[in-house]
Amino acid sequence: MAIAAVIAMSGCDSQPGSEPSTTPSVPAASSAAPADNGATAKACDDIEKDIKDNADKIAKAEKIGPPAGHLAVSAQWAAGSAMVIAHSIGANEAVSAAADKVQQEMMALGDAYMKSATAKPGKQKLEAAIAELTAACSAT
Repeated sequence: MAIAAVIAMSGCDSQPGSEPSTTPSVPAASSAAPADNGATAKACDDIEKDIKDNADKIAKAEKIGPPAGHLAVSAQWAAGSAMVIAHSIGANEAVSAAADKVQQEMMALGDAYMKSATAKPGKQKLEAAIAELTAACSAT
């Protein structure tokens, strides 16, 4: 509707000496809100699946054991973080920010495994980031 109004108004020239309209235009974002909610809900579903899938793959990679297993674990954390970011595109700001935190914690875990073949880094920060993401998704 806002687009139709802009198109209709674009053909109208103001009369010389006339006052410009003081009627505020409708922001385009307000007409896109339902799509944003749909995109956010899809992002939340996809990211939740990504996190579960990544946890399964991490568990399998950890069974390989050091020294080769740490490379597989590190690579899987990186792959999982990439999927989280890819699926957060189009989500609202809160979900995107929370997904970014999850991605950062996944990368930090990957880096920790890369530094040491016997690394067993804690996952508390990742769990907190996932809880924040879950809360952001619940608020949509």
